[in-house]
Amino acid sequence: MIRKFKIYVKNNKIWFIIGSIVVGLLGTTIYGLSQMESFYRVMTLAQLPMQLLFAFVSAAAFVFMYMSFFQRGGFSSLKKKKIKAKDIKVSFKDVIGLDSAKKEALEVVQLIKDRTQLQKIGGKIIKGILLMGPPGCGKTLLAKAIATECNIPFISMAGSEFVEMFVGVGAGRVRSLFKKARDYAYTDGACIVFIDEIEVIGRGRTFSMGAGEETNSTQNQLLVEMDGLDNKKSNVIVIAATNADEDVLDKALLRPGRFDRKISITLPNLKERKSLFEFYLKSVKVSPDVKIDRLAKKSVYKSPADIENMIKEAALIATRKKKEQIDMKDLSEAMDRIDLGMETNLDMTPRELEMTAYHEAGHAIAIYLMHPTDDVFKVTVKSHQGSLGLVAHLPKEELHSADREKLTADIIVSLAGYTAEKIKYNTSTIGVSADFNQAMRIANAMVWKVGMGETGFVGDFSAIPKEEISQSLKEKLNNETLAILKACKSKADKFLRDNWDAVDAVAKRLVKDKELDFDELEETMALVGKRKPETTGSDDANNNKE
Repeated sequence: MIRKFKIYVKNNKIWFIIGSIVVGLLGTTIYGLSQMESFYRVMTLAQLPMQLLFAFVSAAAFVFMYMSFFQRGGFSSLKKKKIKAKDIKVSFKDVIGLDSAKKEALEVVQLIKDRTQLQKIGGKIIKGILLMGPPGCGKTLLAKAIATECNIPFISMAGSEFVEMFVGVGAGRVRSLFKKARDYAYTDGACIVFIDEIEVIGRGRTFSMGAGEETNSTQNQLLVEMDGLDNKKSNVIVIAATNADEDVLDKALLRPGRFDRKISITLPNLKERKSLFEFYLKSVKVSPDVKIDRLAKKSVYKSPADIENMIKEAALIATRKKKEQIDMKDLSEAMDRIDLGMETNLDMTPRELEMTAYHEAGHAIAIYLMHPTDDVFKVTVKSHQGSLGLVAHLPKEELHSADREKLTADIIVSLAGYTAEKIKYNTSTIGVSADFNQAMRIANAMVWKVGMGETGFVGDFSAIPKEEISQSLKEKLNNETLAILKACKSKADKFLRDNWDAVDAVAKRLVKDKELDFDELEETMALVGKRKPETTGSDDANNNKE
């Protein structure tokens, strides 16, 4: 209580001074009136109301100006209040799908809890923690969990809240923020400052006059404040979060002594996605046919926010359909709306619909029967975002690199739609342009960047300016690219002819039903005696569109 009273007096000392002056003036006035003759005393008292009114107006104007531009910091005023740990109510148990990040965060929590012991042996508490990762992965939630586990207050701000058009305002807000944090740390033992979207004020500084001057001054003040944190006394820990690449941030922010610890937050893996679906599905009524394992596999590279949004969208769809529970169809439709956009009602002619069906069937059969890493989760000839149809395919599990076999399979799949059109109609449509673009891009990267051509050229030739590469070498590399495309086209043609009964069956069902999910595709393939080989691996998710 004594410490809090000292802070209160320190923050409001001007009012104590004003109060003392007012009491002194009143005492002097009363004494003066008592010494006057009765006539002058009456005249003085008669004029007193107008004098008091004038004084009140003047004082009100002064107080307003003072509160606006001094006590509250004017344009740089900061109205942030501390959030007590008990009010956050976010523990590590509530942070789902971030197992690796939680382990690192727990270590930070232990260091904060053991700060007294750490200081006894001469160590210093961590000043800054940088949370890096894609949006929607729980960086803010993790920061709140750290505050809860440490049982210390928490101040949260976004990087954009520091930025104004007037130079110096952001710097003033940084000063106000850290002043509050030091006061809270003094009264509560420690305090966490959380700055979201740090890249807004933390980008690499420009030193030309006028360009980014406000951002520079704000960042400079942040650097000064972090250098001035004497954690033996104040125990202020700064946690920042960013979606940007680390290289975007100014190197001065990342040096030791400022953001001492970096925690990388990645997209959830298969096990973590299952936990996320189990957690979010508890809040809605779910049909027994919902398969969490299938949903987890179907949502590769989805963030926790994506999964939560998917379930919210599924609940809206089920409500519109007057259902009592959410089923797999609702969840599948919700994922399509989020990933592909709303369905566009295009009225295709029968021939155009059939050609689109064979085009997508070519893609689907190539993925289903020969792709080493991917599964088909949906084949449709419903229009989405301008495409007449598409095959949505995703890897079965997360891998973080691609080998030659995977890339070659991607090219074959891209060319399979064109090949199916040529086999069935001996012609093709302009819908193959996006497929050709993808196939050419992959083949070009295989030869020019990662040494996967047949003639043994090794190196990243794209790193060399084109004008410095000889014409003969360019021709050889381009011929390598064309050779890969030609070989993949030949493989796609042979593969689809050998499995034409499957292509035909899928295309006819697409004309009839317009859309096939994974289970319906498997049923169709079973009718023609085709089975998907057991394969493993993964790299990235693609959508082949016509």
